[in-house]
Amino acid sequence: MDVRDVCVIGGSRYFGRRVIEELRDAGVRVTVVNRGSAAAPPGVTHLFADRDDETALRAALGDRRFDVVIDQVCYTPVQAAIAARVFAGRTRRYLMTSTVEVYAGLGRADGPPLGEVALELADWPVDLELPWDRTEFRDAQYGEGKRQAEALLLKSAPFDVVTVRTAHVLGGADFTGRLAYYTGRIAQGRPVAVHPRPQQASFVEQREIARFLVWAARGTFTGPVNAASHGTLDVRDLCAAIERHPGTEARAQIAVAAPGEPVSPFSFDHCYAMDTTRAVRLGFSFSRTAEWLPQAIKEVQP
Repeated sequence: MDVRDVCVIGGSRYFGRRVIEELRDAGVRVTVVNRGSAAAPPGVTHLFADRDDETALRAALGDRRFDVVIDQVCYTPVQAAIAARVFAGRTRRYLMTSTVEVYAGLGRADGPPLGEVALELADWPVDLELPWDRTEFRDAQYGEGKRQAEALLLKSAPFDVVTVRTAHVLGGADFTGRLAYYTGRIAQGRPVAVHPRPQQASFVEQREIARFLVWAARGTFTGPVNAASHGTLDVRDLCAAIERHPGTEARAQIAVAAPGEPVSPFSFDHCYAMDTTRAVRLGFSFSRTAEWLPQAIKEVQP
C-alpha cells in the first residue's frame, strides 16, 4: 500500500516515538496528535489535543486526511468509539497498537502458543458505560479495555482496521522497569518470586516492534495480528540469561511464592507465548529473542 500521510495518536515515548522517526526518515509526512506532554521529533507536524475530547480532537485535525492512522494509546472502547467517529472519512486504514494482555486468562499451563483465533471478538461484549474515564479502573482493566477497544473497532469502524497484539516489549528506554527489576534484584541478592511452575512468554525488542508497526501500516491485511520475536522464555530462563551476562557475578535467588502471594513481573502461571504464524506468512521476518536480549540486559544493568 502506498503510504504518504500518516497520523500517529500518542507516540510521545518509547517505541511509539521510534515509529514516528522511522516513518519520517522514510519520507512519509507524519502528523502527531497528543496532549503535548513531550515534544514531537523534529520534522513532523504536531497537533495538540486530548483524544478523549471528541470536539477538541475534531478541531485539532481540521480537514486533514491520512492514508493510515496509527493509534498508540487506545486503551478503552470509549476511546475506540470516538476514534471511529472522528476518523470516518479521514482515513482508509486504522492500526491500533494492542497487547498480549488481551490473551489474559485464555492460555493454560503447558498449553500451546496463542494464535489470533484464541480470542474471538465477533461476539465480545462491549460496555461503554463502565467507568473507563477513571485511571485506577482503566489500569486495573488494562487487558479487558484493550479487548473491548479491539472488538468495537473491528466490528463497527468505517475503515479497514488492524490490531497489532504486541508481546512484552524490552530494550531501550523501557519506562516500565520490568527488566530492570530483575537485574537489580539479582545484583542485590534479593529474592525473585515466581510461580511453582512458571510458564513461557513471548517478548519483542523495542526497535523490532517499531519496524513491525511501520510494516503493518503499509500492508493491506486486516484484523488482529501477533507480533513477537522467535523464542519464548519463562521467568527462570530470563534470570539465567541475566546471570550469564558479562559483569553479573550474583546468582538469582529464586523463591517460589505461596498461593495468593505476589510474584515478579514476568512470572506467569499460564501460557503467555504467542503464535506469530500469521505475521510470518504475511511476510514479516522476526529476529530471535536470544539475539537482542543481551543488549537489552546491558542497558538496564545496575
